[in-house]
Amino acid sequence: MTTVRDATFDVLRRHGLTTIFGNPGSTEVSLLTGLPDDLRFVLALHEGSVIGMATGWAIGNEAPALAVLHTTAGLGNAVGAIATARANRVPLVVLVGQQDRRHLALEPFLAGRLGGLAGDYPVWTDQPVRAQDVPGAVARACHEATTFRGPALVIVPMDDWDAPFSGETAAAPVRVVRPADVSDEELAPLVELLSAARSPAIVAGARAGWESLVALAERLGCPVFQESFGGRAGFPQDHPRYAGVLPADRGRLREALAEYDVVLAVGAPVFRQYPYAPGPLVEPGTSVAVVTDDPAEAHRSPAALAYLASPSAVCARLAALLPARTAVARRPDVPDIPPVPPGGRPLRAAHVLRELAARLPADTVLVEETPSSRPDLHRLVPARTPLGFLSAAMGGLGFAVPAAVGLRMALPGRPVLAVVGDGSALYGVHALWSAAHYRVGALFVVLANGRYAIMDHLADQRGGKAPWPPFTEVDMGALARSLGCPARRVDAYDELTAALDEVLPSLAAREEPLLLDVSVTVDPDFQP
Repeated sequence: MTTVRDATFDVLRRHGLTTIFGNPGSTEVSLLTGLPDDLRFVLALHEGSVIGMATGWAIGNEAPALAVLHTTAGLGNAVGAIATARANRVPLVVLVGQQDRRHLALEPFLAGRLGGLAGDYPVWTDQPVRAQDVPGAVARACHEATTFRGPALVIVPMDDWDAPFSGETAAAPVRVVRPADVSDEELAPLVELLSAARSPAIVAGARAGWESLVALAERLGCPVFQESFGGRAGFPQDHPRYAGVLPADRGRLREALAEYDVVLAVGAPVFRQYPYAPGPLVEPGTSVAVVTDDPAEAHRSPAALAYLASPSAVCARLAALLPARTAVARRPDVPDIPPVPPGGRPLRAAHVLRELAARLPADTVLVEETPSSRPDLHRLVPARTPLGFLSAAMGGLGFAVPAAVGLRMALPGRPVLAVVGDGSALYGVHALWSAAHYRVGALFVVLANGRYAIMDHLADQRGGKAPWPPFTEVDMGALARSLGCPARRVDAYDELTAALDEVLPSLAAREEPLLLDVSVTVDPDFQP
């Protein structure tokens, strides 16, 4: 007899979902016990890490990843990470366990009110009416996650897996084709706008195709800014046209874009901000256009012209249609880095980031979660590949450590580095066990200042005293070692350079993780 479980496994195989990230609970035992040999289960010790690792895996493979969560507690623990995957537009198929269908009406122990628990963050949620509808729902979840670039949830009662499957036609196509062509006629208004521009500029977002956007920027001879708080680098940050990260408040944003009469946002919203400030986003006389494949992003952007289309396809065609311009010379920015103090201590985050930048292989996958040091990282560590900078676009903590584990699993030949604050690392520290157990050779550089430095800065800006204490007692190296992950303490400049000189040249070939617990002082100023 073919069961719903058997039929679902066939669906997973057809869509390449043969690695399962999970933290098992009783409502999933009937699914997970005795997995076929071609399906691999990867254990994480917390559901936030389950989704974080799956997110990294999906980014690395450029394909949906599969996660399994345990009823209310599991889905509840994972909601923040699901929100991050949605903001980063990462496709995930998430199976959520539920109590036995036969007595759900009585709300037994572990029964979950799961349909709305993750709010609006899933791109699609389904609770199949019959057990026999589960395989089709899983197939549809894969299509929904791919089309809408986010997590798709299927809630499955535990007894459904053993139910007989009749072989009925699943309510989902076997294959979905998504054409991305853009006609010249449809592009005519944008061609006209850019052709008439006196001084155009581009803002690159996480979904801008590098090759086509480079061709367009070189054709226009214009600067390219990175969107603020983006999930990944949208343009090579060592390119002569790269102009840095846009400021995250309206006053500085208007100043940065004041000299441009046309601003084209590609694969980015118009425009991400952090603290509220009054006034318009751009100066009067500046026209804004946006090209995005995200309908919500297109619909909410205050732009004169919005294209809902493949950014890569649009940019490639624009580069062919627009007349070439002479590039305006740009003065290269020279980062201002404080000198290393006598004796090599205390270190500042900028010292660590500068030494990393000097040694990182060009193809390094860098995952960032160090809020108070992010501006220094942007200035000092340019992304030279599309995965050269990754971050949690949602802003919540707990992304970087598990995401780095999933990325290294997906890209075993690439060097993978996570740069995290100690406050951030504590939210995803459970993933170090998975890194150690599965021999995931990522490097975790923890910038440890023993406090929530960004929160302290924000409290200072408000003119009040922060009620939260520092947590200088926390020993990140000891926590890592307790989870089976090797760790070293770094307190001084010579210790830092020695450790980086030893580790970074062979980072791509590492077969075990390593955490560097780097003691840094709090930077005196912060401006996102």
